[in-house]
Amino acid sequence: MTETGAVIHVVDDDRAAREGLQFMLGSLGLEVMAHGSAADLLAKLDDTQRGCILADVRMPGMSGLELLDELKARQCPLPVIMITGHGDVPMAVRAIQAGALDFFEKPVNGMALVERIRTALTLCDEQLAVAVGRSALATQIDTLTPREAEVAKGVLAGRQNKQIAADLGISLKTVEIHRHNLMDKMNARSAADLVRMLIAAGWDA
Repeated sequence: MTETGAVIHVVDDDRAAREGLQFMLGSLGLEVMAHGSAADLLAKLDDTQRGCILADVRMPGMSGLELLDELKARQCPLPVIMITGHGDVPMAVRAIQAGALDFFEKPVNGMALVERIRTALTLCDEQLAVAVGRSALATQIDTLTPREAEVAKGVLAGRQNKQIAADLGISLKTVEIHRHNLMDKMNARSAADLVRMLIAAGWDA
């Protein structure tokens, strides 16, 4: 198995378990970075690079569940697979409910894990593409003037030009000019296009 450009991050405070996974995955042609704690991962993680994260559920300091929450808060696009001891299965199930892709009990079934890593990398590709698109949209939105942004919010709320004009206390003609300019900057062909873009960028309807 060779996944060019992908980095598998192994996070486990148990050195033997960490190095065992690193050796197994490395022997299959995967690039692996090992981390002894969640804090070490967060300090070194490049979440713009294709990959996934294998994290132990129970670790001193920041646990696997707390790490998952932090990664979600950072909008990290790398999928997380949890590794757990038998007694930690309920905690691992909670991790799945919180967004982890899957969990494996120790000792890990190597071939099953590799198949799940393949799935994780496919998912990562999709999520990185979304992140790139969101970044491009954010760049476009940053070019809007404050007034154009206000008009955009009005369009997002489903308001007509004359309603936006009344809301903002400006003329209908001024709204039309701002709307034309913001549509041009956003490369939006219609109001529906613009609304989809703004929602994709994280604006609330």
